[in-house]
Amino acid sequence: MDTKGLVWSAGDSLPHAPAKEYGMPGHSTGRRHPHQQLALFTALFLIVVWGANFTLQKHLFALMGPGGFLFGRYLVMPVAGLLLMRWRLGCWFPPVSRADLRRLAWLGFVGHALHVGMVSYGIHWSTAFSSSVILACGPLFTLLILRWHGLERLAPAQVLGVAIACVGVLMFLSDKLLGGHWRASGGDLFLLVAASFFSYYTVAAKPVIERLGAVKTMGYATLLGCIPVLLLTWPAAGEVDWAALSVWTWLGFFWAVLVSAFIGWLAWGWINAVRGVASTAPLMYLMPPVAGVFAWALTGEHYTWIKIAGAGVTLLGVALAQYAGQLKAIARFRA
Repeated sequence: MDTKGLVWSAGDSLPHAPAKEYGMPGHSTGRRHPHQQLALFTALFLIVVWGANFTLQKHLFALMGPGGFLFGRYLVMPVAGLLLMRWRLGCWFPPVSRADLRRLAWLGFVGHALHVGMVSYGIHWSTAFSSSVILACGPLFTLLILRWHGLERLAPAQVLGVAIACVGVLMFLSDKLLGGHWRASGGDLFLLVAASFFSYYTVAAKPVIERLGAVKTMGYATLLGCIPVLLLTWPAAGEVDWAALSVWTWLGFFWAVLVSAFIGWLAWGWINAVRGVASTAPLMYLMPPVAGVFAWALTGEHYTWIKIAGAGVTLLGVALAQYAGQLKAIARFRA
């Protein structure tokens, strides 16, 4: 769901941007917020919603295809983005310079057309559980991009975490590769590339968010990013028999697009503001297990021991790479 990372929804890459990028506290201030418990319960509820959303999207893709789903999604999301800017900023189209419009158009293309588009097709070709685990690798690409730009020095423990996660991914994919399940394997690789695009988006969006604010960045990136998506998915949308879709299908569609993605992002922003990103982000590692339970219960997806072990090793590596640097900084500060 779509951060939450400004374009994120369950089924998109997991949110992993630092707290300061969104103007939210990254750690506790020492005073307990009166809504701490409500924020925790809301976060856990969202984890369940986002975990279930992988299976829901698989079902919707089977009915309208990923192209049809994307077309419908990007008819709805720009309206939601406009309403958000009207609500938070007081006008439908807040002023931005031409240079910023070009930057926002590029962010919209990367975040929506490339990332969300590739994620949708990747989930369609892969499985719900596999998609949730592969997309959890997003923070690895963010660290590598930051290192490439010279903005982050990786601690030895972080390098080890990246290596462990790579081994975990190979373990996770081994049963599909050895079994000749090329479509599912291709979907997983597609999702890995999509996760890298979201990481690039996260890094590239930071200076824009700091200058324009998260709401304006999200709103315009969605408005401008929807244009290539609608153009590319128009042929697929023409093949969908929209009138034949049931009421339950439409309810599922709007739940996935508005509740899980858009309202979920707003709720996650509030949760981070109350609890702090440092306290909330680790909850995201609950999403793959939740997605796995829903996929097993609703679609009969089954898991081998090597796949379960690979998922565990992958998440361990991602967590080590993501948090080792923070733990080292905290230890140095306390010393």
